[in-house]
Amino acid sequence: MKKRLFTPGPTPVPESVMLKMAEPIIHHRHPEFKEILSRVNENLKYLFQTEQPVLTLASSGTGGVESTFVSLFSPGETIVSVNGGKFGERWVKMPRTFGLNAVEIKTEWGKAPTAEQIVAALRAHPNAKAVYLVHSETSTGTATDVKMLARVIRDNSDALVCIDGITAIGAHEFRFDEWGIDVCVTGSQKGLMIPPGLSFVAVSSRAISAMETSKLPKFYFDLRKALKAYEKNDTPWTPAISLIIGVDAALQMIRAEGVEKIWKRHERLAMALRAGIQAIGLRLFSDSPSFAVTPVWIPDGIEWKKFNSIMKEKYGITIAGGQEEFAGKIFRIAHLGYYDELDMITILSALEMTLVSCGHQFGAGKGVAAAQAFFAMNA
Repeated sequence: MKKRLFTPGPTPVPESVMLKMAEPIIHHRHPEFKEILSRVNENLKYLFQTEQPVLTLASSGTGGVESTFVSLFSPGETIVSVNGGKFGERWVKMPRTFGLNAVEIKTEWGKAPTAEQIVAALRAHPNAKAVYLVHSETSTGTATDVKMLARVIRDNSDALVCIDGITAIGAHEFRFDEWGIDVCVTGSQKGLMIPPGLSFVAVSSRAISAMETSKLPKFYFDLRKALKAYEKNDTPWTPAISLIIGVDAALQMIRAEGVEKIWKRHERLAMALRAGIQAIGLRLFSDSPSFAVTPVWIPDGIEWKKFNSIMKEKYGITIAGGQEEFAGKIFRIAHLGYYDELDMITILSALEMTLVSCGHQFGAGKGVAAAQAFFAMNA
């Protein structure tokens, strides 16, 4: 049985990238590796649409975000964090662990934060050093308009604009310099199409200035050390060599396709999938859907474990379930990274057959037909 992965991380890895990572290991202080890292650094700038440094760390995306908290701030300083899901919640809890005053803007799961909420928080906390936003909340499949909110933050404060772009970079339009972003983090196992283990942190000149006054304890995640090594196409610690070789190949694929075409591809895949899901009478979860992942309400009368077991054991497809209070109530289908039109047709077909096996009544075949029609009308 062919295995197919439709989770929002890890995502499928292109065969050519896996082959590059399977080549004999090289030494990370040798000119051969520095040449690779130099190319990675330049292509990361292209991906983030910036002329500023994009630092590569050997960690998951969570480690990348932790590096920003410990490298930019001092104990007792105030930051504002939007909590609209499992990961936004993390960016409230984590800074408190390091002695920061994290002001929480809590939004209902499936809803994006508004400009009014951001302005109210900044007026109540004019000393806020940063605002943390989640561009694509993986747990809820909800997208935030970071372009608009970045402008709101800049117009109402001197706070740094910090973005969790972990499932957004490569799926949603993102322009670091043009939009006035100060920090953005993503992870390797998302839109970059390689296995977990790397995070990437883009930093503006304002963020770099903030590093100079930060007094929080740090060592491995000290972005000042990473930045100093970056300037020499090097890393302060032993890097994840094979993963960096893999991301070099993946970034070359991204550059060849063109980042704007990639943004459009993700939008088309997401919209076609949702057309198919709605055509068979299923309900979407988010009011502001992401182009990276689509959460769907499980129909009444269907038990998640049975549904998931059929998808995985009968059709070889792995999807993601709901989290926290939505465990067993929603499922999530990813279309982030190495996916194309036929992948969407495949997952819709498997979804329909699984629903039939679960005894759900609907117009079988309508989902696949709706997605095909969408692609035909939106070539």
